[in-house]
Amino acid sequence: MMALPFFGVVVACLLAWRNLRWPALWIVLATIVLTVYLFRYHASSAINISL
Repeated sequence: MMALPFFGVVVACLLAWRNLRWPALWIVLATIVLTVYLFRYHASSAINISL
């Protein structure tokens, strides 16, 4: 799940390399939104440690 932002950046780089700049820009923006969402989800979840 946490690898999705990396795949998004790779897809955006491939699109930009193929001169598809607007779709690459939208993928980068979606990747940023996904990264913020994943950070908020994982940063707010409790860590259950039983010793």
